[in-house]
Amino acid sequence: MKKFLVIQTAFIGDVILATAVTEQLHKHFPDAQISMLVRAGNETLFQGHPFIHRVHVWNKRSAKYQNLFKLIRTIRAEHFDGVINLQRHTASALITFLSGAVKTSGFSSSALSVFFSHRVKHRLGKRNELEYIHEVDRCLQLTTPWLKVEKAKPVLYPTTNDFSAVTPYTSKPFITISPSSVWFTKQAPVEVWRELIAARTDVQIYLLGGPGDSSLCDSLASNNTHVSVLAGKLSLLQSAALMKQAEMNYTNDSAPLHLCSAVNAPVRAVFCSTIPEFGFGPLSNNSGIVQSRLELPCKPCGNHGKSACPKGHFDCGKISLPDLLHTETVA
Repeated sequence: MKKFLVIQTAFIGDVILATAVTEQLHKHFPDAQISMLVRAGNETLFQGHPFIHRVHVWNKRSAKYQNLFKLIRTIRAEHFDGVINLQRHTASALITFLSGAVKTSGFSSSALSVFFSHRVKHRLGKRNELEYIHEVDRCLQLTTPWLKVEKAKPVLYPTTNDFSAVTPYTSKPFITISPSSVWFTKQAPVEVWRELIAARTDVQIYLLGGPGDSSLCDSLASNNTHVSVLAGKLSLLQSAALMKQAEMNYTNDSAPLHLCSAVNAPVRAVFCSTIPEFGFGPLSNNSGIVQSRLELPCKPCGNHGKSACPKGHFDCGKISLPDLLHTETVA
């Protein structure tokens, strides 16, 4: 029996996209023991998962390096056949290098990659004239020591209990809006969401997010009887279960977008300072991308979001309501 460890200790969205790798490993090695290594908090994504054998958790917030070396000892004791490191940071590279695995795979730009048994260049840009390389495709390239790369999507498995928990919200047509983002310039301005809320009085609207997003959601829901705040009230898998049943889900370029991809939920994703060409666009069958129509030589202003617009105008956040409501599928 083969044993694999997939390392992704970045943010929620990155972990969700990493599930495309575990899906392929399970498809080709159905009897294998597949484990994940994630940062503390993201382990909830795998509650009730049908084939993830174990989830290792690295607590970065308390005794970070003490926990790191304890984790390495635990991983070495597992005697993995393969470790797939989806990150390029020194800590994850150290875990990979010291794992004792028979084969290790990671990106060539990763620290300590010279010690990996397999290395792949981390590439941005076009796959062909029509498609850009998605992050999922980059991750899947790291599986080539064990299998032939095929197209795959991320998958999450909300349980029966997760669907039961959101049943009270699904009795009539609804949409969801996830208005927040960790980064200011990846978050559509509040006026965009207010316009959307005012335009969709024909359906129930649920505002989703974490506990820290509740104040923003409360302000959007104020004086709108067709809007309810569920931010901080649902788990990640419960949110995914709700999104799967929505008429449409509206998100930023952030984790809720990838939740939709992982349950094939309909989604319209707003990209402000970032661009889909970075490889983090939606993968649902019914998905679309919405961006400002302005010609902006400053966009993108970086690979990730920023705490404020470097130019001071935030024109990439000027999103047209007709574009947001447009129903054409582009993915």
